[in-house]
Amino acid sequence: MEYYSRQINQLIDEFSALPGIGSKTAQRLAFYILGQPKEKALALADAIKEAREHVRYCKTCFALTDAEQCPICASSERDHSTIMVVENTRDMAAYEKTGRYNGVYHVLHGAISPMLGIGPADIKLKELIKRLEGDVHEVIISTNASLEGETTAMYISKLIKPAGIRVTRIASGVPVGGDLEYIDEVTLLRALEGRVEL
Repeated sequence: MEYYSRQINQLIDEFSALPGIGSKTAQRLAFYILGQPKEKALALADAIKEAREHVRYCKTCFALTDAEQCPICASSERDHSTIMVVENTRDMAAYEKTGRYNGVYHVLHGAISPMLGIGPADIKLKELIKRLEGDVHEVIISTNASLEGETTAMYISKLIKPAGIRVTRIASGVPVGGDLEYIDEVTLLRALEGRVEL
């Protein structure tokens, strides 16, 4: 039996399709939006629409940005000879919160996972190898401490080492199975400072 009108149900369905949002939270969000002044609800809709139309990959590191290059790649104050490889833009943001890393990033947009049918060609590895043709002295592999993250780290290491570029992996201050975006800044900083040669 339907309790709400078609449009309310449609709004609840859209919210419940988001990751981590169950049906009760979706209902709360829908009724919250409907209870707001029309301008606030439309501002949210416009922000979603604008982001979807204008956000794209940085041409250098593949982080999400609304410009041709993200602010980190565009900065002349960053050390462009050190590249930290992360799985997604959220991981990059987690490291930026530490305020202690001054290099640049490369966002893979995933990790190698044969079980899920994700191979090296399905993530931004070709683009990373192309970046290494420039003046790069170190690649810090900062993939998650999961089976997929470890597999990706080893694959990248085997690709890069023959080029004579220093390859390091973040230290194990990051718990196995943990996602970088949920780890506090102190733990991330210790993992970065305790990185090891691969």
